Amino acid sequence: MPEGTFLDKKHIVIEGPIGVGKSSLSNKIVDRFGGHLLLEKPGENPFLQRFYKAPECFSLPTQLFFLFQRVKQFAELVEHESHVSRPVVADFMIDKDPIFAELTLNNDELPIYRQVYESLSVDHVQPDLVIYLQAPVSVLQQRIKKRNIDYELKIADTYLQALSDSYTNFFHRYNAGPLLIVNAAQFNPINNDGHFDALIDQMSKVEAGKHFFNPLV
Repeated sequence: MPEGTFLDKKHIVIEGPIGVGKSSLSNKIVDRFGGHLLLEKPGENPFLQRFYKAPECFSLPTQLFFLFQRVKQFAELVEHESHVSRPVVADFMIDKDPIFAELTLNNDELPIYRQVYESLSVDHVQPDLVIYLQAPVSVLQQRIKKRNIDYELKIADTYLQALSDSYTNFFHRYNAGPLLIVNAAQFNPINNDGHFDALIDQMSKVEAGKHFFNPLV
């Protein structure tokens, strides 16, 4: 792609609720254009499957494991960006960690989490562009069923709806950098190259502020 595109940005984040397609889109961008891929690693969390079976017992260890994992990944990202010029494409931002904590932790656990979160020294890397993918719960469930990860199949509609609402509230207030909000209900940039190219074109146009992309498909 020519100069002046999104590839000039050092750090791009794809965000959104479970099942919306953020990891797949991050992979496709890096496969097409190159760069350094930084993905969440839920499979490494030993508490996650137990959390979905008994959230009242495993919310706190699940959340703290993810927090420590993300902090470690961001430390590696800072090291990467100081030595390598390739753009980083990530499927998470550490700012969103409290979204899950506030949704799943009880009144006794949440203060413990906040104390740990605030005490950690994170070399924060502010994204140059954030893509927030939105889709209704029915679509999220369809995509979760399609990828057929056993413990995800147990996720309730009520949890997904609360999670989606929390993401919406978070990005409604987000003003730390350029943001592109994408209606991904029928828009599928992962499996449709025409949709993917349209999204890349929109990403290339975002320089500052909050933007909305509601494609007609």
